[in-house]
Amino acid sequence: MDLGALGQRIQGLRRERSMTLQELAEHSGVSVSMLSAVERGDKAPTVVVLDRIAGGLGVRLSVLVSEPEAERVIVRRVAEQDVVDEPGGWQRTILTPVVPGVNFEWIRSTLPPGCTPGSYPAYAPGSHEFIFVESGSVELTIDGERTVALSEGDSIYLAADVTLEYANRSAEPCTYYVAALIMRPRDAGTRFTT
Repeated sequence: MDLGALGQRIQGLRRERSMTLQELAEHSGVSVSMLSAVERGDKAPTVVVLDRIAGGLGVRLSVLVSEPEAERVIVRRVAEQDVVDEPGGWQRTILTPVVPGVNFEWIRSTLPPGCTPGSYPAYAPGSHEFIFVESGSVELTIDGERTVALSEGDSIYLAADVTLEYANRSAEPCTYYVAALIMRPRDAGTRFTT
């Protein structure tokens, strides 16, 4: 438990009720010095003490100990997007915000003419990828065996537990998007899906 966050939560609830530390001490049966130490995050209270504080504030114990819900709206501005320029002119941009515990990415990739960036390892079983070609054409090789050519407006779904190779064999650049839902974190060495 984050003692600093717990202390801030208790202090915020106390101030919402316009209570002094002395008043909360009287309502909860917890000393002013203990309350002050807990609010500063200096002391880890026992469950019994937390229950008394909750009672003094008129809330359930779960209100004090539950972590606040993760932000439901996260904005990622264009200036914050990760853009990676690879050798050969291939460019990848991570479009989506990073959300702890959510292994989802939406990526825009641009392959210059004749670019074949290489092979990408499989993700964990149960992972999913959707690819949409905005312009140009791209050739995908799946597990080194099956090749699928996609042109402007085409899309494909893949179970992402396969290796993928991308190639732009045309004379025009290709821009495509990848939406990837990864069922567990990637290996540390893999930076991006595609």
